[in-house]
Amino acid sequence: MQSEYRPISSHLAIAPPVSVVIPAMNEAANLPHVFGTLPDWIHEVVLVDGNSSDDTVRVARELRPDVVVVEQTGKGKGDALISGFAACTGEIIVMVDADGSADGGEIVSYVSALVGGADFAKGSRFANGGGTDDMTPVRKLGNRALCAVVNRKFGARYTDLCYGYNAFWKHCLDRITLDCTGFEIETLMNIRVVKAGLRVQEVPSHEYNRIHGVSNLSAVRDGLRVLRVILTEKRVRRRAATAPAVIGRGQLL
Repeated sequence: MQSEYRPISSHLAIAPPVSVVIPAMNEAANLPHVFGTLPDWIHEVVLVDGNSSDDTVRVARELRPDVVVVEQTGKGKGDALISGFAACTGEIIVMVDADGSADGGEIVSYVSALVGGADFAKGSRFANGGGTDDMTPVRKLGNRALCAVVNRKFGARYTDLCYGYNAFWKHCLDRITLDCTGFEIETLMNIRVVKAGLRVQEVPSHEYNRIHGVSNLSAVRDGLRVLRVILTEKRVRRRAATAPAVIGRGQLL
């Protein structure tokens, strides 16, 4: 009988299929790099196209004929990710940006954390072994301040907050409601997995500079949206935890 396990490395093989969700708008020039870093053992790539005016969809299909293309009907990164999650058929979902800032080779670390017992593998640029080439001093300060607020208000121990490279078991979507449309989606997920009592493990990650194009992120505008999410979530009664959270490499809270 043929094995259903997928070899990932010399010491790790998994059965659960892995879906990679990539929200993209006018990222045709970056996709060859992004797709080129993805490991060959992943189950599927779901590209959510935000009404691109360039050749994003055509390039994606040329690079990976089996790519699943979702045409976004709404606007914003949060809306794109929610649409992509709904289209996934894998048991594990990985979120990857389309600007070339994420190294697809790190996916093995995220998957290892999940098969090792975590529900949510959260990328961190500031955990030991992580780093960033793409954050201005203002963004670093804002991220640090917002992270401290979340840790204090929700009992988390995050080292990074506003980072879009994360992975989780698909069944986690049954435990958290995602209902925002912008860049604040990552913060909302980070808060709600803690409130739901899900096991979280941070994964050190290195963020590289965007390769081509200009980011739509606004430090002030999106920072205020993140703060609004934090304050709103604090007013909602915390759900009873059903399992201990995991922050860091194997550290139980």
